[in-house]
Amino acid sequence: MNEMLKLENQLCFPLYVCAKEVVRRYTPLLEPLGLTYTQYIAMMVMWEHKSISVKDMGKLLFLDSGTLTPMLKKMEKAGWILRKRSEEDERIVIITITDKGEKLHDEASDIPSKMTGCLTLESDDAMQLYSLLHKLIKTF
Repeated sequence: MNEMLKLENQLCFPLYVCAKEVVRRYTPLLEPLGLTYTQYIAMMVMWEHKSISVKDMGKLLFLDSGTLTPMLKKMEKAGWILRKRSEEDERIVIITITDKGEKLHDEASDIPSKMTGCLTLESDDAMQLYSLLHKLIKTF
């Protein structure tokens, strides 16, 4: 058997498992807020930027408009954001956070510390992993 086709020799597999498990651990923390993980990271963008185009959000989150648009519609229906076409260029959709979306920030403020408690990595290992993952992301 080709050694390169063994599951144990794949870098992609442990990345996949870790990503899936991290999202699974976020789920019970996000459910009381009515957020999915993808909505949570989109809200992180909104809390930081307040107003941003769909295109720019997609770049930050590595998501295409086909994924973002239905999610953003649900987020708008929940009252967390507003979507509006740009007056300068109607092809551009601008997302703006609402007061209700800002309030969600306070409700989510303890999630990062709760997640830190779920991960059993030493601080130095976590920082090294963070650095390596961002180095890999820059290649995409």
